[in-house]
Amino acid sequence: MGFSVSHGLLAGLVSSYEIVSPRKEIQWLASVFTGIIFCVVVYRLTAIFSSLLFAGYSKLTNTQKIEWNNRGFSTFHALFASFASLYLLIFSNIFKEESHEELVINRSSTLSDSVLAISTGYFLADVAMILWNFPALGGLEYVLHHGLSMLSLIQSLLSGQGQIYILMVLFTESTTPFVNLRWHLDVAGRKSSKLYIWNGIALFFGWLVARIILFMFFFIHMWSHFDEVKKIFPLGFYTLLVVPPILSIMNIFWFWKIAKGMVKTLSKAKHSK
Repeated sequence: MGFSVSHGLLAGLVSSYEIVSPRKEIQWLASVFTGIIFCVVVYRLTAIFSSLLFAGYSKLTNTQKIEWNNRGFSTFHALFASFASLYLLIFSNIFKEESHEELVINRSSTLSDSVLAISTGYFLADVAMILWNFPALGGLEYVLHHGLSMLSLIQSLLSGQGQIYILMVLFTESTTPFVNLRWHLDVAGRKSSKLYIWNGIALFFGWLVARIILFMFFFIHMWSHFDEVKKIFPLGFYTLLVVPPILSIMNIFWFWKIAKGMVKTLSKAKHSK
């Protein structure tokens, strides 16, 4: 019979896909579990290869090893999400203005559905680890970030609406590898290395582009297409009005901390010469 999205908590709120076929249900669930399985596999592989290739790994505390491995699958997901989002937004014709007669906020594909579902699996796995090891892997701000991300992903996946905006936000994950490398170098005692300095500079400019300027474009695009945005189902519409501004404020706060850290690092490097 398929799954009725209009049933239960989302009753009357999701209108685009009122009845979802069993095939789509299986695809979504398989993609979510794929995301979770990839996280588990990469977590284990990170531990194995780190113990073989990095002599200092064995000297880390258990808590540091958990975070080290956790950041391994975090980087893996970030690379997957950013490249997939870039392809769907720029190189495919799904969201190009004149490629389809359908409203841009109603466009989706099997690939975009899979990307959203796999990312949902990642966020589920990561938030589970954060809560299990709380607060070692991050405080409440990380739980809030992941919670808002999952809410947006699931709504967009079930409704098939607003995927262009979800993919824009997913592309901001492109800064995560720089954040993780910074942490790895810090724990490895490489804060004074050139790699740490250059990574900090790359993180600053990457964050500026992917999480500050891109969000400006996000809001401009939303405003210029607001006649379409208003046609998103009610819960999705209000989520789109509330969640991105919250994430934007968090990004600005973290950008301020990144900028302070970069200035401090460059100042130390200058005085050490």
